[in-house]
Amino acid sequence: MNRCYFMTGVLALTILGGCARQRYAAAPVLPGEPRPPLPEVTAPPAEAALLSLAAAQPVQPFGPGAWRDLFDGQSLQGWRQTPFDEGGRVYLTNGLLVLERGTPFVGVNATNPIPSLNYEVAFDAMRVAGEDFFCGLTFPVRDMHCSLIVGGWGGGIVGLSNVDGNNASENETTHYISFETGRWYRIRLRVTEQKIEAWIEQKKVVDLPIAGRGFEVRFGEIMLSKPFGLCSWDTSAAYRAIKIREVNTADAPMRAP
Repeated sequence: MNRCYFMTGVLALTILGGCARQRYAAAPVLPGEPRPPLPEVTAPPAEAALLSLAAAQPVQPFGPGAWRDLFDGQSLQGWRQTPFDEGGRVYLTNGLLVLERGTPFVGVNATNPIPSLNYEVAFDAMRVAGEDFFCGLTFPVRDMHCSLIVGGWGGGIVGLSNVDGNNASENETTHYISFETGRWYRIRLRVTEQKIEAWIEQKKVVDLPIAGRGFEVRFGEIMLSKPFGLCSWDTSAAYRAIKIREVNTADAPMRAP
């Protein structure tokens, strides 16, 4: 390769990378000053049509409780793009947060503090294109971190990574679910002093006591999602209605939305 051409390319990538980092800089919002909305980006035609239909579908109600919005549907307030190597685009369209397929990762990190215990997160997630996990939710557990993987290992594995060093395909939280592209799934995660619980729609997929267990995010780039982030692997994904609430009583029963 011509050295001059190579150096020019490196300089261009460096400049573009710097612009991207500036565009998705951390922006505290709960509370915080309002920021201008992120410009909408045109998706590939097939994905644009799917996302347009998805945005028109009503959001199902959440259960009772003091829910707070983590995503305002208009900007990346409270989020920044995760600096994955060769990560895909992050953009907004029709009020949706879209992760466009990376090589292999693409994702976002929350820039506001997230509790480490006694909290519950809920949101809608959708696989837009691709065949692997469309939701990798990394979250804190006391002074540790873990990831809830939805649709991994070729499209259907659900579970926690890692539990005592074992990933989502090889521990007691492993499930297999057939996910449809273009369909919203309500995902809920609850972390208390006693256990980690998770639901997809009304199906409980995780019910794991945490006493004496070790949790850590799987080694590799997904560690950049700590302490709280959403990502996908070789897959385009969309999210909406991302909310969080405190759980005041650690062992209070979970109510359906």
